[in-house]
Amino acid sequence: MSQARLRLLCRGVVQGVGFRPLVHRLARELNLVGELENVAGAVRLELQGERRSLERLVRRLPVALQPPGALEPLEPEWLPPLVPAPAGLCIAAAAGQPLGPGLFAPSLAADLAPCPCCLAELRDPANRRYRYPFISCSRCGPRYSIATAEPYARAHTTLAAFPLCPACQREFDDSADRRFHAETIGCPACGPQLRLLAPDGAAMAGDPLRAAAALLQRGGILALQGVGGFQLLVDATATEAVARLRQRKRRPHKPFALLLAELAPLENQVRITPEERRELEGPAAPIVLLRRTSTAHAAADVPTPLDAAAAAVPIAVGVAPGSPCLGVMLPASPLHLLLAQAVGRPLVATSGNPSGEPLCTDPDEALERLGGSADAFLVHNRPIARPLDDSLLQLIDGRPALLRRARGYAPVALPLPASPPPAPAVAGACAVLALGGDLKAAPALAAGGRVWVAPYQGDLASPRLRQRLQHGLEAQLERHLRETLSGGPWLVADGHPGYMGVRLAEGLATRHHLALLRVQHHQAHGLAVVAEHALSGPLLVWAADGLGYGPADAAAGGHQLWGGELLWLERAETPVAACGALAIERLACLRPWPLPGGERALVEPRRVALGLLAEAGWLEHPGAAACRAAFAPDELRLLRQALASGCNAPRTSALGRLFDGAASLLDLVQELSYEGQAGLLLEGLARQVAPPSDPLAPAVLEPLASAAPATPAAAGLPLGWLDWTPLLAALLEGVAAGRPPAQLAAAWHRQLCEALVALTLRAARERGCAQVALAGGCFQNALLLEGCIAGLRAAGLAVFWNGHVPCNDGGLALGQVWAALHAISITKTNGPAAPCASPPLG
Repeated sequence: MSQARLRLLCRGVVQGVGFRPLVHRLARELNLVGELENVAGAVRLELQGERRSLERLVRRLPVALQPPGALEPLEPEWLPPLVPAPAGLCIAAAAGQPLGPGLFAPSLAADLAPCPCCLAELRDPANRRYRYPFISCSRCGPRYSIATAEPYARAHTTLAAFPLCPACQREFDDSADRRFHAETIGCPACGPQLRLLAPDGAAMAGDPLRAAAALLQRGGILALQGVGGFQLLVDATATEAVARLRQRKRRPHKPFALLLAELAPLENQVRITPEERRELEGPAAPIVLLRRTSTAHAAADVPTPLDAAAAAVPIAVGVAPGSPCLGVMLPASPLHLLLAQAVGRPLVATSGNPSGEPLCTDPDEALERLGGSADAFLVHNRPIARPLDDSLLQLIDGRPALLRRARGYAPVALPLPASPPPAPAVAGACAVLALGGDLKAAPALAAGGRVWVAPYQGDLASPRLRQRLQHGLEAQLERHLRETLSGGPWLVADGHPGYMGVRLAEGLATRHHLALLRVQHHQAHGLAVVAEHALSGPLLVWAADGLGYGPADAAAGGHQLWGGELLWLERAETPVAACGALAIERLACLRPWPLPGGERALVEPRRVALGLLAEAGWLEHPGAAACRAAFAPDELRLLRQALASGCNAPRTSALGRLFDGAASLLDLVQELSYEGQAGLLLEGLARQVAPPSDPLAPAVLEPLASAAPATPAAAGLPLGWLDWTPLLAALLEGVAAGRPPAQLAAAWHRQLCEALVALTLRAARERGCAQVALAGGCFQNALLLEGCIAGLRAAGLAVFWNGHVPCNDGGLALGQVWAALHAISITKTNGPAAPCASPPLG
């Protein structure tokens, strides 16, 4: 029998998923000896035995490793056998490399909800971990949120301060035990413990879990130290308690998420498809948007349950006012499960932070920042190393589409179909680090043929968040500069000269002497879809969002506030085309209109509506009464004068702002309390009407006039402007005639979809293209997205959209990375980047 030695560097999701115990078991079956070691970014296997057995191991590993583990293709290195051979099998971990506040941890697994085996033990009175809030194993529990260093090992987590008791140590050392080398192992005798604190920090008497549940049952507000940070909890069926939480958190309207121990209490209030149930019950445990069985109660004064079962647990109207969906999650940890079961009712579970601020992660910090919000604090002594918000998704076409990527998904590399070769311009860089946008910030790192998107960070308007993000990026850069010889990564940022993230990137580039690239906002949105699906040109892209900075092309109207753009991507006819370079051209956009008051219009739909009315010449239309009534007489007079003179009234083509204007005219909202509120309310109103597939629908949905076809002569673009005035005119006439607002909102969505599809089909015919990408935050609106998908597919086009990263600005960094790696037209500087002086479009 021929002896051999095998060296494998196993990459992928291989740390914190039981990979070394799996290899240990397989190696013992095959009579192999050697070492299994966690190292930075991988697991190193050095095994010796019969060549045939080693080859069998290489074949079996990719099949044997089950999700959430994932193994990249293996590259065996065959070496002469050691003499004498190693004695047995050894599991080890290399010396720790501190992660600090870094945003990326390439080899670590995501934090995972309790597995079935741990749940069974949690429920078993005979088990020594019965009702232990921190039960876990090698298949579940905290990972990224507690990691202090790489590679993954107990000593490199915040559990290092908890020595194992003899019983846990025996399980850890026993290769036949399911907790063999489970680094998060613990029990009531040696693991973390709970405490219940009053707002002044004093310990409260009694069993912490039972006392916390009793407080929630009385209508109190609880601050819970969760997996990746604090959450604020309240009884979701208690109207007054929900209202008090909104007042204390200063969050008057934005929907809250629900936490339930099981789905049964909601099954008569929401529709749950098998695909949605699979996501809810999966190890990531995200918030899933579930459509209400009846949306009529969403805007009513009191809930209207559909039957006696639903009446048993009516959700307070204030939980998600005006929303067509309820955001629902199942417990992400044993602590969440025990608390939800003890309360026995659905709970509101929202982020534990003052609105607009980053998550609280430390009990002392939470007492200071949330002391005026919570009536008690359920905390524990297992520190959180890095903040993690709850992930959020919806099902589109039966597939999950993430709207916020965080706990349960980060820090795992994206499952992209293909990785791009670096363009000549960036081939010498060891990595590309993209900062994304100011809203829903989530930087991305590309290195070694893989891409990691950091978990959702928040909005950079918060100085505290900017400081936290800067520290994380500095730590990442210092690590790359320390570990590589080829120089630091290239930085990529948005094209908007006023973005906080751009200023942050400029400072990083200056301090570390790095090149800084700038990528136009809507190109990045489209390229995020391209990256996720490994698309190549030719391709049409609808990039639709609330607003983004674009170059001022005088031929196209001169406006710089884009957001409703039809782009054309094709392989560039350049010397770098062999690297996959793409050229991007702007074909069409929505007809621009003014935003009176500039930035104030971004939070006041009434101003957007006023700009639309002025552009169309219908300021006195009787259907615009709600918009006019939203202003004081003097304010309205001054805004009309500003519109007439063009003073502080920049023009935009943003589809998201068009939704704002429609919401104002329907008097749904005149001043926003959160981003995207107008679009959500408009979608919620539209979903109160039967869909077109319903036989009653044609009589209800009298069509609004379709948007006028694009007119090249009016815009200087190949396909011109898409004129929204026919939709606006029909909406105004419907309001003036007293038609039900829900019918008008439904017709608005349907006709807008028809207009977008019609222009896309025209572009597809003229350019000979058969594939379309739908990108940007407007496509968070499932009614809009699904309507466009259906229309484009009916015409024979292949349609793509984001699923693994958000279509909003949370996925922007992936597109920025792709632009840099594919040598797409960008602005390059050393040190501080200059504003885009010339259009980066083809």
